[in-house]
Order: sequence, then C-alpha cells, then structure tokens
Amino acid sequence: MKIISLFNHKGGVSKTTTCFNLGWMLASKGYKTLIVDADPQCNLTALVLDYNDIEDKEQYYINNSGCDIYSGIESIINGELRAIEAAKPSITPNNNLNLLCGNIRLAEAETQMSVALKTSESIPAIRNIPGSLGELIKKTANEHNYEYILIDMSPSVGALNECLLMISDYFIIPASPDFFCAQAIKSLTSILPQWNSDITKFRDSTLQYAFPEEPPKFLGYIAQRYKLYSESPAKSFQRWINEIDTLVSNTLVPSLSNVNMTISEASFRDVLPDNSLYSLANIPDFNSLIAQSQKYNVPVFALTNDQIDQQGKVLINMQKNRENFNILFSTLANSIVNIVGLNKPER
Repeated sequence: MKIISLFNHKGGVSKTTTCFNLGWMLASKGYKTLIVDADPQCNLTALVLDYNDIEDKEQYYINNSGCDIYSGIESIINGELRAIEAAKPSITPNNNLNLLCGNIRLAEAETQMSVALKTSESIPAIRNIPGSLGELIKKTANEHNYEYILIDMSPSVGALNECLLMISDYFIIPASPDFFCAQAIKSLTSILPQWNSDITKFRDSTLQYAFPEEPPKFLGYIAQRYKLYSESPAKSFQRWINEIDTLVSNTLVPSLSNVNMTISEASFRDVLPDNSLYSLANIPDFNSLIAQSQKYNVPVFALTNDQIDQQGKVLINMQKNRENFNILFSTLANSIVNIVGLNKPER
C-alpha cells in the first residue's frame, strides 16, 4: 500500500482532475485504488459521483453511512474514546476504483488539528487528533486491500493539509506554468521542512495514532493547464515551465533533501531518464473534452465516441486528443508505479 498526496497551496492547478484521472488509470491497470476527497469544497466527490442537486447529495450521505472522510474521524474530533473504524468508500464505474467522499464539515476539523499540533504536550487528551486522518485512511486501505491511495488536498497550508501530507508515503506537486505557481513552489522550501519538524513529536510509537517514522518523499511535479501551439507548449507557458524546472531542481529539492523528504535523483532518472529532473509529466489543457468528462463522470481518456458527441473533423480531432491523454496518463501511472516500487511482475 502506498499513500500519495497531491498538494499545492496555489489553487487552480488541476489537483482534483489529476487525482481522478491518475486514480482511474492506476485502477485500469489492475491496481485496487482509493481516491480520497480531503478538500472541504468536495470537488472530487462532485466530479466522481453522478448526482445533480443538493437533495441528491444529502440523501446520498444518509443512505451511505461511513462513506465520507469526516464521519470517520468525527468521534475523535468530538473527544470521544471510540476507536476509529474503516470507512465504507463509494464505488465508481471503474471496478478497481473507489472514492472516500468529501464532507464540507471537514473544515471544522481544521481548528482542532491546529490546536492539537501546537498544544498537545500541555493537553494530552488531544494528542491523537493529528494522526486520526492517517489512521482512518490506513484502516480503510487494509480493510479493502487498496494498493494505491491518492489524496486530493485543498489549496491551503493549514493544519489539515499538514497532517494529511505527513501521513503520506509520497507527494506530487501539480503546477500551472505561471508566476504565482512559481512563487508557491518557492515558498514550499520553508513550509514543508517546518511541517516535518512540527510532526516529530507525533511520531512517538506510544501514541494511539502515531505518524510514520519516515517523512513523505517528493516524487516530482506535473506541469499542466497550458495551451499548445504546434503540439508544444506556447512560448509564454514554456518560459514558466522552464522557470519551475529550475526552481524545483535548484531550490525545492535541496531544501527537501536536507530533511529526507525527496526521492533520490537516481531513483527518478532510472525511470524517467529523458525528463527534466523531477518533472513527472507535462499535461496540456483538456479543452472541450473536459466538459464531456464532467458530464459523464469519467476521465477524458475514458470517453466513448458517443459521449464525445461530435461528428466529422471535430470528432476526429477530439479522438486524437483523447488518445494523447490516454498515453500521457498511462505513462504517468507507469512511472509512479516504477518509482515507488509497488508494481506487479506480471504486468
């Protein structure tokens, strides 16, 4: 079992879409996969589940008790002594892919998580709150035999994301090629080592819900949400892709290496020798395919011709784009499997 978080505190970088598409691709390759909606906005849940209005949403949660992330830790947040139990994730059209639904009430846990991180030594009763999310995810993974768990996180540097990232085995940074995303990545050079330091006291094995002894490792970043020109990134986007390449290699990775929070350069090069260092993939805009993907609750590369709902040259062009995205996400999934080492010899 490997837990991989998708994190960037800059919003609008397609974390949710990437989590869904990558999770679906891993599942299609035969790996039992859980995608976790850990963003109180619940965008991943809305993307995956086919419900149309607020009444449908409310009824779904009533009919599927234990399907969401907040209900799994609610007893701990409320100070109850009841042990955390495995969640009951929702099914999706892909038999190997399940969803641990989001819940807007997860935002309520932010305050308790923050207080627990800062004052647990003086208030022992709250020391197990930070590790409760990790316990829920791991118990759920063991109960349902998941091989990969992907966590979709909110655009925030709050306590909730700190706890989620630090219970992970690996993390990926989705990035859009622009100035603000470059600034966000630069800021992570101090934020992530600080998180690692904050969590040290919660790695105590005597805690009921302790954090892993090892910090999560940076797998790499994904550049996305850019326009193509003659099948290559437009010049204005390529400039920022290059800038982020440099920031990651020369600034972020050295900072993370100092606290054992990145895979080695050799581990990356063994799998992706031709890519820029720590660049897992470049994924352009989905353009008109994204609307159909959202309409039918399937990734862009899984759309059928009927679901694309076009004819003539438009259909041919969209079919070509669909195949290109299929190749991109298949390659990305294979790369991740090979880097983390949780592959199956027969595949």
